[in-house]
Amino acid sequence: MAIRVAIVGTGNIARSHVQSLQSLGEEEVELVGAVDIDDDRLSAFCEQYGLRNGYDNVADLLEKDQPQLVHVCTPPGAHAEVALKCLRAGVNVVVEKPPTLTLAEFDTLVEAEKESSAWLATIFQHRFGSGALRLQELMAEGVLGRPLVAICNTLWFRDQAYFDVVWRGRWDTEGGGPTMGHGIHQIDLLSAIMGRWTEVSAIARQQARTTDTEDVTMGTVAFANGAIASMVNSILSPREESYLRFDFEYATVEVSHLYGYGDGNWTITPAKGYEDKVLPAWEAGPHGTRSGFVAQFPEVLKAVREGTPPPVTSSESRRTLELVAATYASAFQRRPIRPEDLGPDSPFYQRMEGDGPRW
Repeated sequence: MAIRVAIVGTGNIARSHVQSLQSLGEEEVELVGAVDIDDDRLSAFCEQYGLRNGYDNVADLLEKDQPQLVHVCTPPGAHAEVALKCLRAGVNVVVEKPPTLTLAEFDTLVEAEKESSAWLATIFQHRFGSGALRLQELMAEGVLGRPLVAICNTLWFRDQAYFDVVWRGRWDTEGGGPTMGHGIHQIDLLSAIMGRWTEVSAIARQQARTTDTEDVTMGTVAFANGAIASMVNSILSPREESYLRFDFEYATVEVSHLYGYGDGNWTITPAKGYEDKVLPAWEAGPHGTRSGFVAQFPEVLKAVREGTPPPVTSSESRRTLELVAATYASAFQRRPIRPEDLGPDSPFYQRMEGDGPRW
């Protein structure tokens, strides 16, 4: 039976969500309604995608359409409020990145999730391409040996006009700059591969754009498995690239793309003497799935249908959000940050900019 899905927020990202959901077929998804505070945008959205009902508030949507799953596609500042209403109504919710503006907001959702029959998931689609799945399989099987060194770079370009949109480049509406709004995709994949982080050292700068937030961060991360990684998050880079590299004992694995990868974006380089062990295992792993909504959404729908935890659970999302908070905390306090430094007493728990940037 098709899962009843609703959309909150009908901007550009919502269109990508709906197109991906519709590509899965009517037997999988029934789009039942949408919410937006802009009547004209809402009407055009519903007409274009064949949604029967449009609302200006979430409460009416939940009561009248009774969705099983809500996709939150609003600007980031509204994510927490919408997700909280869904969880309190017992409706599963999947939230665009970043899931919330702060750790404090996210923990409010975690508490609501514990008291609800529903769950909270986050859109982190790069976990679901076959390249990432193949890498994780080989790690689990011990084919690659210990993880040692990683690189996680988001080198994108956004001109000043991009930040002239009223809610962009502001701590109170977007939660941060490229670290929060752009690099978080690659940071999440780094987190999914490497697991629990233990220490972050970082710097942040306002190099070229006029914004409240940073336009670039650089940092190093230590992980519980003993690996270390470098990170760059930039919107100042004319040759754009999303790049992750993982150096293991027996091989280097790399992916270079921009907004989504396929199998051709991955390369593997065995260490000398390990070619016969590494290359056949790499070729035998999962193939054929690009990272993107169409890769993640079937797994989300499966969790709704089977009553199982969703892909990218709240605990996994929090680990990624905490790594972003640690990057800001280290940059602005000019010291290494460990997870225990980000408790409720930390200014960076309540706000990503903490007690104020010191550029």
